[in-house]
Amino acid sequence: MTDGPEKARPLSVAELAGASEMARSQARLAAVQALYQMDLAHTDTLDVIQQFAAHRFGENAEDAEVQNADLELFAAIVRGVVERQREIDPPLDAQLAKGWRLNRIDAIVRATLRSATFELLARGSVPARVVINEYVEVAKAFFEGDESKLVNAVLDKVARKLRPKEFASRDGGGAQG
Repeated sequence: MTDGPEKARPLSVAELAGASEMARSQARLAAVQALYQMDLAHTDTLDVIQQFAAHRFGENAEDAEVQNADLELFAAIVRGVVERQREIDPPLDAQLAKGWRLNRIDAIVRATLRSATFELLARGSVPARVVINEYVEVAKAFFEGDESKLVNAVLDKVARKLRPKEFASRDGGGAQG
């Protein structure tokens, strides 16, 4: 038995880092949800960001899956995808099968690919392989089929074009050995 309320112990550096990674992962998932909602309901960017901040994030969140999301990253992805869509879509279209265009694929897959491509373009501090892995996991959260494989394949090709230096050493473009 204790005499009073239990004191919370401070979080370790590893726990803080893990919480931060989880918040970023949740922000990515929420951004895909928001872009999907915008695509279907033609919701304004600012409106959807405010709606998610008010109802899906924080202590009283309606959606436990994203309640601890990094709001700043979430908003940056949503805004970035909308603002840079003309720059984002061509490299994605170029990687799809002949006869397929981005506007023909599932809206969630499209939002996932656009979000990841935005990060590849705008967030150079995040390694390309991390971006790819994060969005493959987002796809797995929505789909049980081959969609995550499609996301992986398309993003791998896009990342190699947008950030070739990150792949050079592992793919034989660097030192031999």
